[in-house]
Amino acid sequence: MEALQRQPVQRWVAQCDGCIRVHDEAMIRVWMNLILLAVVLSGLSGAWGLLSTGRHAWGQWVASACMALAGVLGVGAGLAALAGNKTLVIQYPGVLPGIAMHLKLDALAAFFLVLIFVVGAAASIYGLGYWPQARRRRTAQKLQFVYGLMIAAMAMVTLAADAVVFLTAWEVMVVAGFFLISTEDERADTRQAGWVYLVATHVGTLSLFGVFALMHAATHSYMLAAIPPADGAVVRLCIFLLALLGFGIKAGLMPLHFWLPGAHGNAPSHVSATLSGVLLKMGIYGLLRILMCLPQPPAAWGVVVLSLGAMSAVFGVAFALGQHDLKRLLAYHSIENIGIILMGLGVALIGVAEGHPMWVLFGMAGCLLHVWNHGLFKSLLFLGAGSVISATGSRKIDALGGLARLMPWTAALFLLGAWAICGLPPLNGFISELLVYIGALVPATHAGAGGWAAVSLAAVALAVAGALALACFVKVYGAVFLGMPRSKQALRTREVSLAMRVPMVVLAVMCLVIGLFPMVVLTPLEHAVGVWAWPMGGSKRLATAVPWRELSIAGLALVTGAGLIWLLMRRSSSLRLRRAEPTWGCGYVQGTARMQYTASSLAQMLVAMLRWVLLPVQQGGAPAGIFAGRASFHSDVPDLVTDRLLFRFWRWLQLRLRPMRRVHQGSIQRYLLYILLVLFVLLLTLVPVWTIVRHMLAP
Repeated sequence: MEALQRQPVQRWVAQCDGCIRVHDEAMIRVWMNLILLAVVLSGLSGAWGLLSTGRHAWGQWVASACMALAGVLGVGAGLAALAGNKTLVIQYPGVLPGIAMHLKLDALAAFFLVLIFVVGAAASIYGLGYWPQARRRRTAQKLQFVYGLMIAAMAMVTLAADAVVFLTAWEVMVVAGFFLISTEDERADTRQAGWVYLVATHVGTLSLFGVFALMHAATHSYMLAAIPPADGAVVRLCIFLLALLGFGIKAGLMPLHFWLPGAHGNAPSHVSATLSGVLLKMGIYGLLRILMCLPQPPAAWGVVVLSLGAMSAVFGVAFALGQHDLKRLLAYHSIENIGIILMGLGVALIGVAEGHPMWVLFGMAGCLLHVWNHGLFKSLLFLGAGSVISATGSRKIDALGGLARLMPWTAALFLLGAWAICGLPPLNGFISELLVYIGALVPATHAGAGGWAAVSLAAVALAVAGALALACFVKVYGAVFLGMPRSKQALRTREVSLAMRVPMVVLAVMCLVIGLFPMVVLTPLEHAVGVWAWPMGGSKRLATAVPWRELSIAGLALVTGAGLIWLLMRRSSSLRLRRAEPTWGCGYVQGTARMQYTASSLAQMLVAMLRWVLLPVQQGGAPAGIFAGRASFHSDVPDLVTDRLLFRFWRWLQLRLRPMRRVHQGSIQRYLLYILLVLFVLLLTLVPVWTIVRHMLAP
């Protein structure tokens, strides 16, 4: 490795099962160059928007065209790299002396790159109609520029092969996300959400600095290389815990999720789609890469990851049930699906420790496929929510209703996304959750009591989360798209523009294709699983382990049957709906919006059952008396970590630190003295502590 770092520029190619031929090396270099070109195009796409001033929107169209071209190049090269299943590492001279830059393209990186460019291009095109520069001159230019930087930074995170490139791209991604969340910075809640996100993600970044510092101490290199098991269990445990903290914050793992509901709720909807569909997955990707550097993990690591994933899945959807803001509700469902992804990873880790290749195979396959699936259907749902907000001007569920008749395209596409996120056949969410189910249940006969008890937790938690998700989206779809309009804005709604519908249709088709024809993703999925599982003893028998053809036939039969029933109802005169006057009015002439279920009433029973963890806040009550007056009822579910813990602690701290304002004298000399005193105290305390820790971590 030292000889490699002394070489100014060198390219080499490796493959798990041996060397490859020269023409294969040339081909994978072409794939890498196309991906780097896509990164450059996406990173510079927003610059065109800065050049167009006034009410002219040509810069936004050029920016979206660049993002679309980057998407085509990135997805094409990524799929080719997935199919080829080869690894390329490129070394470039570093900006700093003695530190080289390394980029790596393998099947795992390509798997995430495909998702980045698909969602990035779709959301950018959607922004033409949702956030047009002609009407939003103050914020559209900034949004386009920073959005392109974030897509490019995420792509570079997946390509990074050393700590320097990884942390640099990670920081650009974090800061770009802050500016995107703070797009509407004139609103106080948006500013608060942006600062909470920035503080949380930088705590995670500090944890990652600790991860790479310990890895450098163990390997004497900044490369993401495997740490030998003989280097000490304490060092490996510290790396695992710091990585779980740093990447868990970015992924929105509960209870590290506190930044997520506010950030996703206050960002523009197409930005929320990218944050939820792709940005959260960078935490999953980083955790996978670090675990690849820690071979032979103990079973306790898998149990910890599995338990945290199960808690995130169940509690995430439980908190979503009590939300009345459409985008905050979808944000909590992102926490739920991150939990499902981590449950698959936990099953795989336990399989590695217990020596069960089937757990590794199904756990990692479910984990990675749900990365794709969640990125697709959650982006579709956020774009659908953005269409509702664009048409009605409101994201409050109780102010909507009856939109299915006025927005048929949005209603149908949102229903498809809701069907997929609930894990119902025949859509893509069912396929990835099925893999996690199989990984938890099928190998039970070959497992010991401890392993079976741990892995069975995934099946129970997944079943509970699926049932609650179905109840939650029955509430959402019923309150938003069915019934009668609850406000004048909902009554005057019309369908959104073509630029907003086309990206939703593309994402919906992808969800349908993966659900009906899962065989098309088996080869890329096997190759991505093989990169992670090969050094850990994984297997490559996914294509023969599940009856995919029978699943596909059953899904096609279900879709065909539903289509035939719909056509029969459309053509049969006896089944057509007729409009008629009511024969008996039950004491009133015409129904009103107040006579239908609200979001609170639809979820009241489940929220009451889960009040021990949700701690709902209720205002008002039922009318009382013979001649009851006007009554109102409203329930709210504050976030357990953000609202009930962090904000309360912050307000308490502000009160306690109020006397410290007397030291703010406005004197630069005093401020410099304060800084010197703090540095002196830190030197006196941190140097001995670091010396003790270094001796403890020494093998």
